[in-house]
Amino acid sequence: MKDFASKMQFEEAHKIKEKIEVLENYQSRSTIVSPKITNIDVFSIVSDEGAAYINFLQIAHGSIIRSHTMEIKKKLEETDQELLTLAIIELRERFQLLSKEIIAPFEVEVGEMLKVTVPQLGDKKELLELSIRNAKYYRIEQLKQLQIVDPDRHTNRIMAQMQKDLRLQIEPRHIECFDNSNIQGTNPVAACVVFKDGKPSKKDYRHFNIKSVEGPNDFASMEEVVYRRYKRMLDENQPLPQLIIIDGGKGQLSSALKSIDALELRGKIAIVGIAKRLEELFYPGDSAPLYLDKKSETLKVIQYLRNEAHRFGITFHRDKRSQTALNSSIESIPGIGEKTMLVLIKHFKSVKRLKLATEIQISAVVGASKAKKITDFYKTTN
Repeated sequence: MKDFASKMQFEEAHKIKEKIEVLENYQSRSTIVSPKITNIDVFSIVSDEGAAYINFLQIAHGSIIRSHTMEIKKKLEETDQELLTLAIIELRERFQLLSKEIIAPFEVEVGEMLKVTVPQLGDKKELLELSIRNAKYYRIEQLKQLQIVDPDRHTNRIMAQMQKDLRLQIEPRHIECFDNSNIQGTNPVAACVVFKDGKPSKKDYRHFNIKSVEGPNDFASMEEVVYRRYKRMLDENQPLPQLIIIDGGKGQLSSALKSIDALELRGKIAIVGIAKRLEELFYPGDSAPLYLDKKSETLKVIQYLRNEAHRFGITFHRDKRSQTALNSSIESIPGIGEKTMLVLIKHFKSVKRLKLATEIQISAVVGASKAKKITDFYKTTN
């Protein structure tokens, strides 16, 4: 450019200047890495039950000049090492890569002429982590599209992943989760929520009033409700779940197992307990808990089940406490009998709503005479 300018050939000099600007803009848009790293390729892999996702980064002169992610559908029981090796060979041929060194998350057999680096720290480790993030992001985007385009395939993939992660003999198409609620030691109740194909089946949810246990005893309550649930299902020839989840640790799981054994269902239904604090999964007869990846879809489904069971149980517990409080409140009103009490409970649902109601609103439900007795009673007790 300077040579053309010195010769007064300004038009040619301007053309060269434009080319320089294009090159500078291209370089500024590339991710800059250490200038010491040059002519090297990075490969990473993220996989699940159905597919592997391989990301490739090409590094030249301290910049990332190319990034590409590919998906490989699994047809056999291939390992990540086998799939990554195949992908490296294919990508190097497709993009005509000539680098003498590659970065990978583990050792791969790609010939003696190519150096394989498995970095533990530093700039090369950061490049590998960037490549892994790219693969994970691509996988998430592909799964989002799959959920929209082919929901059945999406469900099948999650079921297969849960079977593998939880070490089950069959896919957990039907899962039931139990939770106890006895806030402040009163009105002990339990909830059972049901998921089918990884989604809530709310018509199958069940509440339980604890009948055989006096006072707050979560272990005995769990034993009772698990027995009642599956005794009834057996008596009615209903299909049993493939997986039972107990919201609680070893103690709760042991209590549930007593009922499973009493009904001779051990080995016919898989059962695990999930501890609240560390998301530990406990299996019968196994002292060491299983920890799932915090971002895994299996753990997300289990957490969804547990949260649904907790929500469903708490709602029922609150309703029951409100009804108990309403019963005791109405029973103490002079001149109000059991029949009237039931009508008021059904209509007003809670003591607070009854107290806030006007005499006219109450009279519309039980008549003017009784409405006056109720409003007069609450005036004197407030």
